[in-house]
Amino acid sequence: MVEAGKEAPKFSLQSDDGRTLSLDDFKGKRVVLYFYPKDDTSGCTAEACEFRDSWKSVQAAGAVVLGVSPDGVSSHGKFKRKYQLPFPLLADEDHAVAEAYGAWGEKSMYGRKYYGILRTTFVIGTDGRIERVFQKVKPKGHAAEVLGALRS
Repeated sequence: MVEAGKEAPKFSLQSDDGRTLSLDDFKGKRVVLYFYPKDDTSGCTAEACEFRDSWKSVQAAGAVVLGVSPDGVSSHGKFKRKYQLPFPLLADEDHAVAEAYGAWGEKSMYGRKYYGILRTTFVIGTDGRIERVFQKVKPKGHAAEVLGALRS
């Protein structure tokens, strides 16, 4: 897991509209980089919609939101349109970026172990360093928690 104070790992990923976005595209802005398991599932939808609903406040705090999951560009596009999400969703299909940030690991469901996204959010400062790490995120209420960190 990348820790607060460390430089954020660089990345370039395709977004929901097919453009390639990189962390360098957001130099001088704070970035809320949140990793989520799957488009259009209950928890991921709740988390995305809360970020959508607090979008103006996030912008007022000088930040942008980027959602990252292993889903592809097409899936991200449908999810974004369905819920009118105002921020980019990035396709990390080989989970290389999730691994670089430590947001990929062993999980367990119904006694079965598997690897997947560990729901984690990073606030990256204007200097490219990690300001805050939120691990084991609970989707409901998370956007407000992040907004509190952006304001402090």
